Amino acid sequence: MSASAAKVSKKELNSNHDGGDETSEKEQQEAIEHIDEVQNEIDRLNEQASEEILKVEQKYNKLRQPFFQKRSELIAKIPNFWVTTFVNHPQVSALLGEEDEEALHYLTRVEVTEFEDIKSGYRIDFYFDENMYFENKVLSKEIHLNESGDPTSKSTEIKWKPGKDLTSRSSQTQSKAGKKRQHEEPESFFTWFTDHADSGADELGEVIKDDIWPNPLQYYLVPDMEDEEGEGEDEEEDEEGLDDIDEEGEDDGEEEEDDDGEDDEGEDD
Repeated sequence: MSASAAKVSKKELNSNHDGGDETSEKEQQEAIEHIDEVQNEIDRLNEQASEEILKVEQKYNKLRQPFFQKRSELIAKIPNFWVTTFVNHPQVSALLGEEDEEALHYLTRVEVTEFEDIKSGYRIDFYFDENMYFENKVLSKEIHLNESGDPTSKSTEIKWKPGKDLTSRSSQTQSKAGKKRQHEEPESFFTWFTDHADSGADELGEVIKDDIWPNPLQYYLVPDMEDEEGEGEDEEEDEEGLDDIDEEGEDDGEEEEDDDGEDDEGEDD
C-alpha cells in the first residue's frame, strides 16, 4: 500500500461509522481542546519546577563556596596537584603536549565560578607562579549565555615571553609533522584561551566545570588507586599460590601414607 493510500482524513474515518458522525466529531474536537488545556497546565508546572530548581541550585551554590575556598587552601599545600590532575584526566591529557605539561607545573590554583544566576554562564581562573613562558599571573576564560541561550566567550590575552608562545609553536609543529610523517601533534592546551569560534562546543570548559572541579581529588589519586587495585590482585594471586602448595602438600602426604600401608602388608606376608 502506498503512503498516500494509507493516509485517511478525519472525515473519511468518521464516515465509516454508522450514525452519530457529527456528534462523534464534536466529542473528538472537545477532547482535543481539553487535552490542550491539560498540556498547558503541565507546561506551566514544568516552568515552575525549572524556576524552583534554579533557586535551589543558586542557594546551594552559595553554600558550597566556603568549602571550595577551604579545599583550595589545602590543595595549595600539595606540589603539582593541578598538573597531575589534568594529566590523569583522559580527555584533558589528550590536549597536553610536553611543553604544556611543563608550563602547567607552575599552575598553583584553579577556580570555577558560576555567575550568580547560574544560567548565564561561568568563569574559570588559572593562577600561575612566575614562569618562563608568560607574564600573566592569572589566565581566565568566561562563557556567557544570552537570553536565547547562545554562548559567547572571552578570555585573558596571554602575554608570552619572547620565543615561548606555545600556541604558535604548536601550529608550526603540526605543519612540519604533516609534511614529514603525516602525524599531528595535539594542539597546545593554551589555544583554548584564544579559541572563541564555537563557544557552544567548548568541551574543555565543560569538562573542567562539570567533571574535574566538583572533585579533582579523584583524578589526582588515579595512579595510587590503580596501584592499590594491582596490589590487591597480587595478594589474591599469592593466596591462590599458597593454596595450591597446601593442596600439593596434602596430596603428597596421602601418597606417603598409601606407600607405608603397602610396605606393612608386604612385611606381614
